Amino acid sequence: MSVLADIVKKKREEIAKLTEDGVPRSAVERSLGRRTIDVPSVLARDIGAPLRLIAEVKFKSPSAGPLSKKMSAAERAVAYANAGASMVSVLCDGPFFDGSYADLESARAALDDAHPLVPLLCKEFVLDARQLDVARARGADAILIIARILDRDELSLLVHGAKSRGLEPLVEIANDEELARALDTPARIIGVNARDLDTLAIDSKRASALVAAIPPDRVALHLSGVKTEADLGQVARGRADGALIGEILMREEDPSALLARFADAAWS
Repeated sequence: MSVLADIVKKKREEIAKLTEDGVPRSAVERSLGRRTIDVPSVLARDIGAPLRLIAEVKFKSPSAGPLSKKMSAAERAVAYANAGASMVSVLCDGPFFDGSYADLESARAALDDAHPLVPLLCKEFVLDARQLDVARARGADAILIIARILDRDELSLLVHGAKSRGLEPLVEIANDEELARALDTPARIIGVNARDLDTLAIDSKRASALVAAIPPDRVALHLSGVKTEADLGQVARGRADGALIGEILMREEDPSALLARFADAAWS
């Protein structure tokens, strides 16, 4: 069984236990009174503008193992925004990434205080509409929807479901067939994962070619594989509107200086 198949199997078990009781009433009330941020307008890059950076909170991964926990999710979210991140991504999976929806909620509360215009991405393995409800209640503005783990109808249903809840769907793809399915939905943001979720290998050349194929009426993102300022500069010279940076930042006890250098490289 591949790593991705293992994650999906475990996620189905979690979803079966997911109920409204798992969402604190305080979170539900806050979400009902909060209008989500227009994420495409934040991430779309005009000609001559810098690459938009999405900085990720991820305490562990199947490929990297344990990462820094010196800062909480809330502290990292604010540090990322201070250093120039356009959006913050929070891993909410527990078994494989050591994350939680509580991390998402605390990050939103911290950003509301310090950077209320910085959107928050719920990064999860979404298979069921109940996960959309939880993400919205916990403060997400956008939610990751991975094409590889869904068929055409499921993908369409979840994209429409996210939009009906005020969440911006970010559809993740890894090949031409997945891109075609994503383009058949009204998703305004499409991201190409440079990491093969079955083997965990990085293929930045494949990712760059797929990003270049995303039509100009969609926001195009390069996801994973950025480890150096040179890597980011190469992405910035291509079609992408933005890039997600995760593991390299999570190896830093304080990521502020490193992310600031990436922000400078985003002008390349």
